[in-house]
Amino acid sequence: MRRFLFAIGFLASGPALAWGPVGHRAVGEIAEHHLTPRARAEVEKLIAPQTLADVSTWADEIRYLPEWKKADTWHYISIDDGETLSTTARNPLGDVLEAMERMERTLRDRAASPTERAEALKFLVHFVGDVHQPLHVGRRDDSGANKFEVVYNRRTIDLHWVWDALIVNDQGYSYSELARALDHPTAQQIRAWQRASFADWIGESQALRPLVYRLPEDRKLNSLYAYERWPTIKERLLQAGVRLAGRLNAIFDPRSTASH
Repeated sequence: MRRFLFAIGFLASGPALAWGPVGHRAVGEIAEHHLTPRARAEVEKLIAPQTLADVSTWADEIRYLPEWKKADTWHYISIDDGETLSTTARNPLGDVLEAMERMERTLRDRAASPTERAEALKFLVHFVGDVHQPLHVGRRDDSGANKFEVVYNRRTIDLHWVWDALIVNDQGYSYSELARALDHPTAQQIRAWQRASFADWIGESQALRPLVYRLPEDRKLNSLYAYERWPTIKERLLQAGVRLAGRLNAIFDPRSTASH
């Protein structure tokens, strides 16, 4: 019942979120499968009995609490067409790149309190998922497609929410089923994906935006739109999970072969 009510809450406030519960939890579940034993033990010290999948939605659950209003801008970065990460005007209140870097520093800081490090871990799990959703590297004029209306399955809604959750939800998977279906990367993919930097991830999402905005003139999206983009969404979710594990291995078990 709690998860059902939580899902309803996500749908009611959808445009502010990324991937929705199914996608975010699948990322956390995949990451769990690629942790080294030492990294897994360190993660458990911080968040047990919860798992990475459990805490992956925490950053969205708290977004409307007054004390966490400051975190609103940490979920995305704005880069307009024709701009790059190096030329865009960064938000002085923070963005997803600055937030991921800051959370990683906190996790590496043994002088930080257990509460601070646990919060940093929960934020990092979520933000790694966010940044792999192409519209969280969004245009300013339509707020990452939050203000870009389309008709999806006869329902008028913003394009951002179509990518956040609707295409994922329409596949009919639970998060654990989705993780099992996706989690078959090759060793070569794991090495390549984990070598990529935060900036690389952002560049990849920006490069995918033309695919997102390739729409019929009337903006009426049918099952073909979702079918053609589902492979991209699957890859981004898998990359996010594998890369999250790589970052956590590098933080908690730097001598492991999975570190980078």
